[in-house]
Amino acid sequence: MLLKNVLLHDAIHPQPYAGGIRIQDGRIAAIGPDLVPLLGEETVDLEGRPVYPGFVDAHSHLGLDNYGVGFEGHDYNEMGDMVACQLRGIDSFNPQDKAIPMALAGGVTTVGAGPGSANVLGGTFLAVKTYGRCVDDMAVKAEVAMKCAFGENPKRCYRDKGDSARMTTAAKLREMLFKAREYLAKKEAAGDDLSKRPGFDMKLEALIPVLKGEMPLKAHAHRADDICTAIRIAREFGVKLTLEHCTEGHLIVDELVRAGWPVAVGPTLTNASKFELVNKTFTTPGILAAAGLQVSIITDAPVIPQHYLPLCAGLAVKAGMDPFAALQAITINPARHLGIADRVGSLEVGKDADIVVADGDPMVSSTRILAVYLDGKKVVG
Repeated sequence: MLLKNVLLHDAIHPQPYAGGIRIQDGRIAAIGPDLVPLLGEETVDLEGRPVYPGFVDAHSHLGLDNYGVGFEGHDYNEMGDMVACQLRGIDSFNPQDKAIPMALAGGVTTVGAGPGSANVLGGTFLAVKTYGRCVDDMAVKAEVAMKCAFGENPKRCYRDKGDSARMTTAAKLREMLFKAREYLAKKEAAGDDLSKRPGFDMKLEALIPVLKGEMPLKAHAHRADDICTAIRIAREFGVKLTLEHCTEGHLIVDELVRAGWPVAVGPTLTNASKFELVNKTFTTPGILAAAGLQVSIITDAPVIPQHYLPLCAGLAVKAGMDPFAALQAITINPARHLGIADRVGSLEVGKDADIVVADGDPMVSSTRILAVYLDGKKVVG
């Protein structure tokens, strides 16, 4: 298929340009101004309309905290185990969640979905497309990060079960990392001698990719002190980190720049429903992006409905964020944040043909999404 006569916003070049996109086997085979139809090639003339990469949300609970109310719809927090690193978000993801087609209609084609923030360690996030019947076929990557949480949520959820202070949360996380480091050292020292290996521990096994640098800790942290604690622990153990929510990030810009970790800002289109959100502002993503940080804008869906991701970027622009930086914050930056930028997040040759066709700037609320292509297949419009 050839999509011709389009205005390309590829999320790599700041200025859009006219051209076309050739799709083959679900991927972008060619892109540029001089593409002409091949013999027998299906051609779609988009009449100069703007096209964008499929939007990406680095932090969502889509498919785990399902659309609708009631206990049966909530599969994103294990409330009986403060340290639940052995859990995998892919095992709770429901492709029949009614919010998924709503997200797709809004141009959101990929999300990082996984456990909530009730637990000190909550399990792994997955990167998943927003179209399909079985999560195994929808997943871009089954495990992209290990969720951990600081601040009010673990304290509130486990205050009667052994965690009523921030220092306790930090100590519980350190304890598991220390144990996992010792467990890994014993496994490596034993080599192929099964008799010398430590007894199997599913929780500690789950933390080995974190210790090896194969998977970051995905750290829920709103308040500035919680953000600094996450950075401190990551530095102590030499592990990778992504900073999630980062509500008070604008208060510690220099510290974040020194640390250099990716930041995911949001959900901002909500009431300050708890104490650690009192400094929430839409200026935060723009301030952090201007400082040179890799910034993603997130909905934390369903806290903000998933399909409002572009609107959140538009509100950041209204608050002063550079428009191209805001576009990158819902495309290539979250793809990098999730470690899947080789597949999604920009319009480039070799990447998945996840393409959004609009009748204007999708960060403006009046803009309509006219069509969405996912893996080269038209799924909306």
